[in-house]
Amino acid sequence: MSRHYLDHASTSPTRPEAVDALAGELRGPGGDPARIHHEGQVARVAVEEARERVAALLGARGREVVFTSGATEAIATAVHGSAARAEERAPGRRAHVVAAAVEHSAVRLSSARHDLSLVGCDRQGRVDAGELLAAVRPDTALVHLQWGNHEVGTTQPVADVVAGCRERGVLVHVDAAQAAGHVPVDFRSLGADLMSVSAHKMGGPPGVGALLVRRGLRLDALLVGGDQERTRRAGFENVPAIVGWGAASAALAGELDEEEGAARGRTARVLEATTALDGVEVFGDAQDRLPHIVCLGIRGIEPQAVLLGLDQAGIAVHSGSACASEDLVPSPVLEAMGVDAHHSLRVSVGWSTTDADIDALVDTLPSVLGRLRALGA
Repeated sequence: MSRHYLDHASTSPTRPEAVDALAGELRGPGGDPARIHHEGQVARVAVEEARERVAALLGARGREVVFTSGATEAIATAVHGSAARAEERAPGRRAHVVAAAVEHSAVRLSSARHDLSLVGCDRQGRVDAGELLAAVRPDTALVHLQWGNHEVGTTQPVADVVAGCRERGVLVHVDAAQAAGHVPVDFRSLGADLMSVSAHKMGGPPGVGALLVRRGLRLDALLVGGDQERTRRAGFENVPAIVGWGAASAALAGELDEEEGAARGRTARVLEATTALDGVEVFGDAQDRLPHIVCLGIRGIEPQAVLLGLDQAGIAVHSGSACASEDLVPSPVLEAMGVDAHHSLRVSVGWSTTDADIDALVDTLPSVLGRLRALGA
């Protein structure tokens, strides 16, 4: 039985260009890029060339790219550095952080260690820029806003929020882990202070990501113990994964428009076919959304049964909280939206998705739902 992978928002298969580059690096001398011997300098050149490729894809300067283990670490670093900066200016006071209730759990939980103000959203999952900015105080250390939601795909007013934060002199972090590699991202033009991204969401290797740090901004490192990444992130660089991400970024740079259009067309097909089914509704904005994500509400059927039914037919999708375990924890995002947080189905496409994958879903889902409704699942 052929498989149809439609869970790219969780992780996307590694692109062939990245696999080849990563494997080539693993077969190489494997030098430490911090050393001045030949092997070390070969590794250093490989890392810096990859840094420039990632930066070019994201509209950033190479020196603004700080490699991390992924977006989760990048987010934690943004929160830690911003809070330390604020607490240094006002000793004895907890740093104040503003975030939307629909942010990824990495944002919410990292920020919850501080004085966190959570701002709600509408039923589409969109945050009002004015409401978010109204939560800013004179002592606010950091404002978070995701580029697009990781569960329902709704895009956010990032440009308005960034501009408002710059007017108020407060740092702003944009979580672009779901957007980068799927829509054009221009860090320099946006004007954000910080941006988190992840390689494996766009077909790069797992285990590597980056925090983009605006030129001139100085933040304390989260990981200390060495001078790597210009003392902004200690620890031996994951050179093979970084090189692989650089190769994926170079390949994607010339194909982004085409891939975005294909993704939008395929998810539009999913929306058209599934919303015609009884008991199925769209969660999130069906128009102003990331091109590769669709979230459906499935009324009256437990999501585990739907997932298993589709998986038995060779189709991989997702349900529940974006980083939930097998327990399928109800989604805080959907709860914040005021919709059914217990019965959702997220379909997400990517670089390797084919029309046949979409055919399989739209052909199979009605029969799976019909069978489960007959059983009273």
